[in-house]
Amino acid sequence: MNPDIIIIGAGPGGYETAVRAAKLGLEVVVIEKDKLGGTCLNAGCIPTKCLCHSADTLEVLKEHSIQPDAEELANAVAHKDETVEKLRSGVAMLMKTPGITLVEGEAQFVDAHTVKVMKEGSEQVFSAPNIIIATGSTTKFLPIEGAHARNVLTSTEILNLSSLPNRLCIIGGGVIGIEFASIFRSFGVEVDVVEYMKEILPPFDRDVAKRLRTSLKKRGINFHLGAAVKAIHEGEPMLVDFEEKGKLQQVECDMVLMAVGRAANVDALNLNDVGITYTPRGICVDENMQTCIPGVYAIGDVNGLCQLAHAATFQGYCALEHITNPHSSAYRDALNVIPSAVFSNPEAAMVGATEEQLTEAGVEYRSLKSFYRANGKALSMDADEGIVKLLVSPKNKLLGAHILGTHASDMIHELALLMRMGGTVSDIAHTVHAHPSLSEIILAASEAL
Repeated sequence: MNPDIIIIGAGPGGYETAVRAAKLGLEVVVIEKDKLGGTCLNAGCIPTKCLCHSADTLEVLKEHSIQPDAEELANAVAHKDETVEKLRSGVAMLMKTPGITLVEGEAQFVDAHTVKVMKEGSEQVFSAPNIIIATGSTTKFLPIEGAHARNVLTSTEILNLSSLPNRLCIIGGGVIGIEFASIFRSFGVEVDVVEYMKEILPPFDRDVAKRLRTSLKKRGINFHLGAAVKAIHEGEPMLVDFEEKGKLQQVECDMVLMAVGRAANVDALNLNDVGITYTPRGICVDENMQTCIPGVYAIGDVNGLCQLAHAATFQGYCALEHITNPHSSAYRDALNVIPSAVFSNPEAAMVGATEEQLTEAGVEYRSLKSFYRANGKALSMDADEGIVKLLVSPKNKLLGAHILGTHASDMIHELALLMRMGGTVSDIAHTVHAHPSLSEIILAASEAL
């Protein structure tokens, strides 16, 4: 079989791109060695957000003096599993789209445009003028003593716990670490977060990250910042050694979550023999997601550009656009504006530049702020903690937007669209917003011009 495109990996970038390519009349072979949906659906975005929802529900119950029972974890895991299975079945249906052939097994390059797929001793070979690598990423581990000790879990294992630890130490204060810290605190677990950098969520605006940390600290989460983990010791309790401000310290816990980032999944692809360039960060690509070999593309976590599921999808669209219409740049341009969110309680979301980035680049800007506590809808929801922060150029162009508070992950898209379309903050100020709504907090910030 000689399809038009081979896609290695059926995560969001892979399967969404396959469906779009098939609808354009192309023949597509999709190769997947594990479960459809990739990390996002099976061990990342979706199951984590299910637990976030359950955790948020617990917080609401606590606010109304209702104490959750011991079965809440089992209920949350059951809800997660049911949701994941529904969505995985949906992806399976998409793979039956005319023009798509799904092949199960592990792919390896034979030459620049040929791959072999191996499963249980059998082997199939496919060639295509275009190949899209969408193999995702795997959990990183610190190179320290005890990194692989018993009860040191990754995000995959911790999603399937049958019982709660009394004390959890999370190594890493990035998105994954903060989301799990928020979740497990809601379930009553004592949580310590040990982060190497000076602040949690290093890619986020420092002001917003600090506000989120303060909020999580009020909920009882302990933070150790600028702390380098040295070793993990098995036992009861487990001990996590770290150096903070020149002093060696320890955290006692029952379980450790390793959340120090993810590494591009390239080991099995045989990239060296076919000359595809990559670094420890991922496969090297150009603005069209094309590798150093024409017709071979890499999208999503495997290229290391932006480890977000929605970025993977649009990178896939960008690659497909280059294959089918190389003179177009619509999806390539779309990748200049990518929002991101942290589904903690409260949520945080951002798009564009941070204050630190603008200051370092010497870019002139104004910071406009408005607060949840002045918004009627937020007060009615008992969600008065939060801020909207707009970073605006002298010509009123939006350079960056940062939100901390309830539904931040939904609200950020009004601002992403404004940036994408090149509008001004005055355009928001002259747009009627429904009352009462949280979006009025964005309106209030824009009116501070």
